Amino acid sequence: MSVFETNIRFVGGLLSAFALTGDVMFKDKALVIAKKLLPAFNTPTGIPHSMVNLKTGTSRNWGWASAGCSILSEFGSMHLEFVYLSDITGNPVFTNKVMKIRETLQQLEKPQGLYPNYLNPKTGKWGQHHTAIGALGDSFYEYLLKAWLMSGKTDTESRTMYDDAVKAIEEKLVKTSPGGLRYVAEYKSGRLENKMDHLGCFAGGMFALGAAGSDDEEKYKQLGADIANTCHESYDRSATKLGPEAFRFDGGTEAKSVKQNEKYYILRPEVLETHFYMWRLTKDQKYRDWAWEAVQALEKWCRVDGGYTGIRDVYQLNPPQDDVQQSFFLAETLKYLYLIFSEDDTIPLDKWIFNTEAHTLPIKGTDAFRMPEP
Repeated sequence: MSVFETNIRFVGGLLSAFALTGDVMFKDKALVIAKKLLPAFNTPTGIPHSMVNLKTGTSRNWGWASAGCSILSEFGSMHLEFVYLSDITGNPVFTNKVMKIRETLQQLEKPQGLYPNYLNPKTGKWGQHHTAIGALGDSFYEYLLKAWLMSGKTDTESRTMYDDAVKAIEEKLVKTSPGGLRYVAEYKSGRLENKMDHLGCFAGGMFALGAAGSDDEEKYKQLGADIANTCHESYDRSATKLGPEAFRFDGGTEAKSVKQNEKYYILRPEVLETHFYMWRLTKDQKYRDWAWEAVQALEKWCRVDGGYTGIRDVYQLNPPQDDVQQSFFLAETLKYLYLIFSEDDTIPLDKWIFNTEAHTLPIKGTDAFRMPEP
């Protein structure tokens, strides 16, 4: 099993169900599963492996990952669930595991202030220097910010790590296209690749959410709005009004895919996630309008008798369908759409944070936070 996916989907989902209902069954089940993940953390650095065999407890990394490395977005997206689980069970082992990850990261030299996507769990050395806020990097940054928020803003270490990381991203990776679109490029072994993943489009919401508490609130709110606009353009410039898996800014191309294997849409939520945060934080009507455009496109091209399907080419009218409804479509895409058109007191942002699979976890010190039973 993927340690990361099992954590964000199963552990996170069960913890959210506990937080919302108070039914201890959900807490108990989350504990059972989280314990099964612990053997993956038995490495010299405390950086967990990517996969664990639930029967034997053996663990390993993906064969394709740079020289046996663990993935930044994977080991960096354990913190919220594990800390909350320790809080509600009184068992410190989960918090200890994720704080060890943080301790290891704190001690490492960051090339140009950036976090590469690969880290060797045996040696504690970075793998190939590839930095991205899309695939392989994304939720690491999100969890730094949300660890601070979930703690009731007492975890100042995570806030500092977030601010430092975002400053480096802003200085080294944020670019503006000739057409005036701002985007976050990828850094690969010394050069920039002018591309953004759909996955990276969550960052608009993150920048805006993190603006309060930063050293320049207006600057980061504007960066969030600019990324939201660029990601909306990736939808608007397609025939279906749905966005591709990745889009580029070079050779006259702006916010469009050029490779066939980047033109698909698999019901991903990240653009709508950013629209949700931008709506809550600014109340600018365009974010609801953009979300409604996406609803209509989903109904037109993705709705089938059995549910919803991804499509293979967003630039084709009547595109071929992939016949798959991803679980994140229910957990995230539809949830963020629902919340965009709900009142602010439905999951208020001063009481709840969303894990990277959009499962709600309560902020400490608020009435949403359920204390463990005696």
